[in-house]
Amino acid sequence: MRKDPMTEGTILVGVQKGLPDAVLREAARLARDLGLDLVCAHVDLERFTVGERLDGSALTRSIDPDLPDEREGEFDASLAGHIDDVLTGSGVEWTGRELAGDPGRALGHLAEVVNARYIVVGTREASMRETLREFFQGSVASHLAHRQHRPVLVVPLKPIADDEPLPWDVA
Repeated sequence: MRKDPMTEGTILVGVQKGLPDAVLREAARLARDLGLDLVCAHVDLERFTVGERLDGSALTRSIDPDLPDEREGEFDASLAGHIDDVLTGSGVEWTGRELAGDPGRALGHLAEVVNARYIVVGTREASMRETLREFFQGSVASHLAHRQHRPVLVVPLKPIADDEPLPWDVA
């Protein structure tokens, strides 16, 4: 008998192209250990939300009014195929949700809609470009940790050794 995700909860993981497989595997392991379904959410930064479907996926429009609006909030097929490949044999069922706008706000809102028990995100590669982006835009994990009540699991992707400087300490 299938659980009702609205009463049991889900594990929500933020996904994007190029996301290291470790984030998906950790989210799937958590979902399997807790007996919950996995919701993989992609946030398109080049679109904004104009409405919402009952399943929590977004009705979106391009931020550029001159571009044709061909993809109406569809989860990317190549990303879905990659998730399928990574999760094969994990025993975890997953669904995809396409979101738009600010990743922290979009994931936090979807977490409410799907009754997420945990939100899983990955860290970014420690580069000057990513450090500057986070300085101006903020960290998705930090945004989530401060603006909603669910636990946020941050999967470290390239931990820095204790004797190495942190990205924001590098001149």
